[in-house]
Amino acid sequence: MSADQTSAPDAPSRPSHFSYEDLLACGRGEMFGAGNAQLPLPPMLMFDRITSIGRDGGAFGKGHVVAELDVRPDLWFFPCHFHGDPVMPGCLGLDALWQMVGFHLGWLGSPGRGRALGVGEVKFSDQVLPSVKKVVYGVDLKRVRQGRLVLGIADGWLEADGRRIYEAQDLRVGLFQAATAAAGG
Repeated sequence: MSADQTSAPDAPSRPSHFSYEDLLACGRGEMFGAGNAQLPLPPMLMFDRITSIGRDGGAFGKGHVVAELDVRPDLWFFPCHFHGDPVMPGCLGLDALWQMVGFHLGWLGSPGRGRALGVGEVKFSDQVLPSVKKVVYGVDLKRVRQGRLVLGIADGWLEADGRRIYEAQDLRVGLFQAATAAAGG
């Protein structure tokens, strides 16, 4: 284990996938404990399930998360973005990737509330339209720091019906204790 991947000694075995009900429990603060990582609740929760999560694996061997969203034409953002020309806002796909990095840090047992800290580069090559049936998101952790500073850095992607259309490099998420979390966004 590298210096960047310090963790609690002998952490218990963790689930490798999560249902929608599990994600809602996380959003209510029931999964990782009070004051720790939470997913947003609907409508800002941007995936329906996590199909795979691990401490190892991914493109860099430092962890990964894969999640899915079942796309329906009645999703809340289609009627308002844009009227007569519905499309999922690209920022929501990006937010899903940040959500996944923060979830991974909480899943590892790190304390604190998650906050997106930035992204290096984002490329959109197509759109998520109401005709899409399934979005698959993935993040591959590049760096995980646990200790006084809790930080995850990952590359991420979004596939619409099996075609990769978003790529993001250097997604950064930190976990902060309560006094610091209030200063973030």
